[in-house]
Amino acid sequence: MDRRLFLLALGAFAVSTVAFVFAGLLPLVAVDTGVTVAQAGYLISAYSFAYAIGTPILSALTGAMDRRRVIALALALFVLGNLAAAFSGGFLPLFGAQVVIGVAGGLFAATAQAAAVTLAGPERRAAAIAVVVGGTTFAVAFGAPAGSLLAHLVGWRGTFLGLAAVGTACAAALWLRLPRDMTGSHATLGERLMVIRRPGILPSVTITLLYLTGGFTVIAYLGPIVIDGVGLAPHYLPAILLTYGVGAILGNYASGRLADRLGATRVVVCSMLMASLFALLLSGIMLFVPARIAGPLLIVAMVPWGFVGWTFPPAQASRLVGFAPDAAPLSLALNASAIYFGIALGTLVGGRVLEFSDVSGLGAVGAVFPLLALLLLYLSRRPARRAVPAAL
Repeated sequence: MDRRLFLLALGAFAVSTVAFVFAGLLPLVAVDTGVTVAQAGYLISAYSFAYAIGTPILSALTGAMDRRRVIALALALFVLGNLAAAFSGGFLPLFGAQVVIGVAGGLFAATAQAAAVTLAGPERRAAAIAVVVGGTTFAVAFGAPAGSLLAHLVGWRGTFLGLAAVGTACAAALWLRLPRDMTGSHATLGERLMVIRRPGILPSVTITLLYLTGGFTVIAYLGPIVIDGVGLAPHYLPAILLTYGVGAILGNYASGRLADRLGATRVVVCSMLMASLFALLLSGIMLFVPARIAGPLLIVAMVPWGFVGWTFPPAQASRLVGFAPDAAPLSLALNASAIYFGIALGTLVGGRVLEFSDVSGLGAVGAVFPLLALLLLYLSRRPARRAVPAAL
């Protein structure tokens, strides 16, 4: 395997860590910037909306450019955004920095996957993309808890400085190691979005959106859940994020094998059902379990919760590729945008729950969205089932 793929994965690790590390930073950022935790959640939404909207637009604009230059540009913007966040003087500058980081992260992720395919060749395309996407999984497992730990040791600004340092190292290494002849293929934004008209693509992308909305209604506010919901001290947050991340790695690893054995749709259905159950369990722990038990029980639940949550993305990606194998890069890019739209919307929903209800309401509200996704999956499959006898 080409070692340069692992440099691309390290870049993916850096740009994805920003999305997940805020679960451990929000209480600290809120205190330092003089806003509520719910208002601080807008920072996650700013990053995620910028990622979701900016990725297809910038990918279309830079599609024909040399990918080495685009990657360098994306990482340079990422570093500048993190430096701006680290030295921001208030909430609004920090909000603006998140927009820059999100745009840069999305452009890097899309270009890095295209570069990985070029480096590996068509026969190893899936394996190359898996290596790069693996950087995102490790961002959940290790980037988020490490960033949270750093924030609790030296302050949340230190986390952004650390990410800027990783981004700088990646940019330098990739500029030196990537070939200079990786020219992309030009496709307009309209051509990239046209894939959504293929049968099955629009419902599947919407299912991704709903699932991630439910998940981040809860996960984005893990800080208030740990501190206010179950009464643990703030310094437990990095360890709790780490246990969730371990579950995420195991779930991501198992998902492909389960999908091959059981079918991708069955894995997706089980993931949605279990995600709703875990969200309801979380609310139940906060509402009905004594404080001396609630904290340890939450810690125990984190590994299976992470496992369940991260069996969904690989299986859902497999379903999407199955609908339009010839347009897999385009459908997966749309799915990535749906993921970050879901992160943004989930953060907004969770923030409104905290403003108008108690922290224990996060799980109950978050449980609704995977069930809506499950209903949409059922409704979208019914016409296909009725069409089978007629075709026979």
